[in-house]
Amino acid sequence: MSAAHQKSDAASEEKQVALNCDVLSQVSHAEGVGMDYELKCNLINRCFQEEIGYGRYQWQLFVITGLGWLADNLWLQGLAIVLPQIQQELNPVRVEYAVLAEFAGLIVGATTWGIMADLIGRRLSFNITLFLAGLFGLAAGGAPNFVTFCSLIACMGFGVGGNLPVDGALYLEHIPQSHQWTLTLLSVWWALGQLVASLISWGFIANFSCNPSIPSGQCPKSANMGWRYTLYTLGVLTLLMFVCRFFVFDVQESSKFLVAQGRDEEAIKVLEHIARRNGRTITLKLEDLQAIAGDTTSKPVPNLTTSVRNAFSGMSLSHIRPLFSSRRLTINTTLIIVIWGLIGIAYPLFNAYLPLYLSAQGSASGSSSVNETYRNYSIVSILGIPGSLIACATVDYTRGTGRWLVGGRKLVLAVSTILTGVFLFLFTTSKTTAAVLGYSCASGLTQNAMYGVLYAYTPEVFPAPHRGTGDALCAALNRIGGLIAPLIKIATTPLGGTASANMANGPVFVSATLFMVAAILTILLPIETAGRMAL
Repeated sequence: MSAAHQKSDAASEEKQVALNCDVLSQVSHAEGVGMDYELKCNLINRCFQEEIGYGRYQWQLFVITGLGWLADNLWLQGLAIVLPQIQQELNPVRVEYAVLAEFAGLIVGATTWGIMADLIGRRLSFNITLFLAGLFGLAAGGAPNFVTFCSLIACMGFGVGGNLPVDGALYLEHIPQSHQWTLTLLSVWWALGQLVASLISWGFIANFSCNPSIPSGQCPKSANMGWRYTLYTLGVLTLLMFVCRFFVFDVQESSKFLVAQGRDEEAIKVLEHIARRNGRTITLKLEDLQAIAGDTTSKPVPNLTTSVRNAFSGMSLSHIRPLFSSRRLTINTTLIIVIWGLIGIAYPLFNAYLPLYLSAQGSASGSSSVNETYRNYSIVSILGIPGSLIACATVDYTRGTGRWLVGGRKLVLAVSTILTGVFLFLFTTSKTTAAVLGYSCASGLTQNAMYGVLYAYTPEVFPAPHRGTGDALCAALNRIGGLIAPLIKIATTPLGGTASANMANGPVFVSATLFMVAAILTILLPIETAGRMAL
């Protein structure tokens, strides 16, 4: 009886420690999660913070999830880069339809894989997305006509669209609170994606493309293989990333997802595995988690077929409603989704057509060679990388202590977004090649800082049981915005898809305005996640 009594006291003490572990435990039950899950999550967070730490497993996970971020921008920029050559060879009515097809795939992919991550786990979405992107991206390089090309690009978008919502959630759920700033650092991989795409395209397109003076439709395939070589290379790189994920790195399922599903025993095994990889041991036991709910049973491990069948048979709004479970969370969720949507229009409206804008501005200043256009694009890509580092260094800067915090993630996000709008407005006033390049570089830096904070803030603000769904909603609206961007481009430029320097300013002006509006909404976000342990 004495031993049993001591064991009961120990369980009660552990539960009380968990209750006091985080200040959020006083409010989170009203903001989308149950109290039992919150207590278990606090124990897991303590285990990561005090025992597992940030070690070998987390550094490898940083690289492997970073490859997913790299792939996302690799293909977004990769398509932007080859548009002029596709226009010249395949002669579509509107080359912007290729971007439209890509974002249609991205919408479906972001929604599907993000929600699936909450229903059947993170691992399946994490592993399969890059395979689909690489396979269809590789095939797009051999497309004989524009319709086939757009179809394959849409399928590629379906695959790559699931990367960011899933990768950010999986990474966040495997790191201690003291290292949550590294989620912002992941955006370096996003910037590297643009750089890799620009350098590959510069080498191929500058040397294996038709002269820009040749009219659209009169450029033979044999003389215009540069864009195809570019897509072949991007496809192979993406498939190699998949090989690294699936065969080289043994990624573990999220322990927070497992406890949310009642699979406590599996969660403990995951934590023990990660601890071993880091050369550590943990004291957290299965009994500690089970004592919280007063349940000593653990759900059996379902096979993949059963998981998928149960997921689709039980699909409902159960993962959406908690995102709007309180007034504060409703305001925050609504604002962050709208911000994603606005940036979803603004970002591709400028960046998806940047080679076209650079070419148009170069023509106006008497310099329009393919080599110079892609050289300038590579310079813009290189200058974007410090933006991620700046965001990482400032995202946890000292904040205010009032009811509405004005620093941390929110401050850096608002400042970087508004500066992006300012630099794009200045871009429209450029009269020289140097000015065009300078403002493009400046906006590239601030955009990467903006995305670095946005991709960190979004998964942090949603609790783990519904994080995939919350990320999916944001990503889906972001991609819907990307679907609208080509329509704005079509409405503001001539039929050929290209534009004079003056005509190119129309969509850029719209893009700058939307960034400004998004910055204002960022200031109104009621929740600050800096210094807060993610549930």
